[in-house]
Amino acid sequence: MTLRKTLLLLSLTALLGCSSARPGQISQSLLEQSDDKYQVTIDLTKVKDDKVQVTVVAPEQKQEELIYNMPKIVPGTYSVSDFGKFVTEFTALDKKGQKLPVQQLDANRWRVKDADDLHSITYWVDDTFDSMRKSDAIFEPGGTNIEPGKNFLLNTFGFVGYFDGMKQMPYQLTITKPEGFYGSTPLIATSTTATSDTYFLPDYVTLADSPLMYNRPDTTILDLGETDVLVSVYSPSGKVKSQTIATNIKDILEAQRSYLGGKLPVDKYAFLVYVPQRVGKSGSYGALEHSNSSVYFLPEMPDEQFSSTMRDVAAHEFFHIVTPLTIHSEQIGNFDFINPDMSKHLWMYEGVTEYFASHMQVYEGLIDLDTYLNKIQEHIATARAYYNDTLPFTEMSANVLQPAYEKEYGNVYQKGALIGLVLDIRLRELSDGKYGLRDLMQDLGKTYGKNKSFKDEELFDKITELTYPEIREFFTTYVEGSQPLPFEETFSKVGIIYQPLSKQMINSYGGFVPGYDAETGRIIVESTEGMDAFGKELGLKDGDQLLKWNGTDISPANIRELIGEDLQAMEPGDEVTVTVSRKNNLSKPTEVTLTAKVKQMERMVPHYLQPDPEATPKQKALLKAWLNLKTE
Repeated sequence: MTLRKTLLLLSLTALLGCSSARPGQISQSLLEQSDDKYQVTIDLTKVKDDKVQVTVVAPEQKQEELIYNMPKIVPGTYSVSDFGKFVTEFTALDKKGQKLPVQQLDANRWRVKDADDLHSITYWVDDTFDSMRKSDAIFEPGGTNIEPGKNFLLNTFGFVGYFDGMKQMPYQLTITKPEGFYGSTPLIATSTTATSDTYFLPDYVTLADSPLMYNRPDTTILDLGETDVLVSVYSPSGKVKSQTIATNIKDILEAQRSYLGGKLPVDKYAFLVYVPQRVGKSGSYGALEHSNSSVYFLPEMPDEQFSSTMRDVAAHEFFHIVTPLTIHSEQIGNFDFINPDMSKHLWMYEGVTEYFASHMQVYEGLIDLDTYLNKIQEHIATARAYYNDTLPFTEMSANVLQPAYEKEYGNVYQKGALIGLVLDIRLRELSDGKYGLRDLMQDLGKTYGKNKSFKDEELFDKITELTYPEIREFFTTYVEGSQPLPFEETFSKVGIIYQPLSKQMINSYGGFVPGYDAETGRIIVESTEGMDAFGKELGLKDGDQLLKWNGTDISPANIRELIGEDLQAMEPGDEVTVTVSRKNNLSKPTEVTLTAKVKQMERMVPHYLQPDPEATPKQKALLKAWLNLKTE
């Protein structure tokens, strides 16, 4: 789903998502003149039992029965949400206000009888943030929030549905809002007052692709050439401000604009950022992207960690304006919200997007080669450790909703990114450095575009037509086939040494067995059995909760950075300070500060990458073309 980040011990495995990407606006005047449209009102001023009322005036029609659908699945989440579970008091009314017979067919569908007399339906919607049962928990960036007087996060698919056969009709959406509240969205209101905003949308797919966030405004607008970027933040504690986030991500967005040729394919974009004080019911945090916006659920963290996380997530989400906004299959262009046919090209929607998010940073000079190689190393290690490396990627993608495949979804952000990397280098090799993956995506954008979907079965052949015959063989072998990606061969082409396992001297973190305390959200010392000399000098004990490393708060999200980067940058003999929470003789938690000198230990490092000091001029030239690096 756009960016979905799950708390994995000692891993920053990012589970990102891809949302609906059907743009296509029709003129406001045509929408206003049409009688064949939905007229939807969501009333945020009268909250009842943590629910808001939705009223839908139905389009004109002459059917005896109609079925109203709330989404079972929404684009980008790759899991069942059943938004109908949050709907109550569903009522259908004729023009005189008399009730019509209604039968609920399942969790997400209602049959309205005598529908030729139907005027409107009304119902109440509960939010997903406060779902009581763990089984109902929905990844928060794809969910809904109702906090009267504070915040309303409106992922529209959680409040509004459609009638069978009428998904393509336009919507007039009116939000009745508390006075002083502002609606953050990339949509342009056709009318706005102190108490209401009205928007027009051409169809349901576009409506579902258009989230809004209402609260007292904390917004900042960035000017990126021809694109205005809105950063809107809701932070209950007030600790995180929109200006801070905007300043933090501006260079990333400017670099992306440069990377994409100096012009972005959208006129307006919105970052909608909800910053709770702790992780929500789903246990995850991250973002869900849409065509012209992205929704973020990022809990409060230490400033440096929050900034780093926001940059990484934003870099990924913003790149979705390329795919699937500009390049997408028919399955996405006309998404089925009840029984979707899943595309087999998650390698592109999420994998290439994740690849670009990192590649752009080294290509535009925001990070150095060593940092980039560390990111690649993490992708390889995570893909091989947590996922089935022989499962054909197209098979996993097409069947991702099936129980046998859903646990493999996270690999789109690991192996998917690596597919993009290997494909990019192969294209550079075949073109003597002149044509890469960016060029291919631009050509696909010209071939298809926002309003033209490709057929799932034709994409690989179209890419081959645009590039080289050898590229069809690449897809057959490594994306449709079960062969592991050829890392050693690929990296050798650009003068990078790859070793599946390499003996190296590294700075030790102590060698203890880590664990996780779900109640406190802390990493703990699960066991000191086998702990090395550095761990013993620190004096770590079983059950210690790790609080700080050299003054930085420790969390599952930053432990890899603290140990894999910060610690490794230190010199042997430098002092390390670790703060732990340890129970005293009265079994009360007490903070204890431990110190030790950095010690190097011999370790077998998996998936080791380093520049080849004996790289040939040809290898260096291809490296320069690939990463835009200066070479000697």
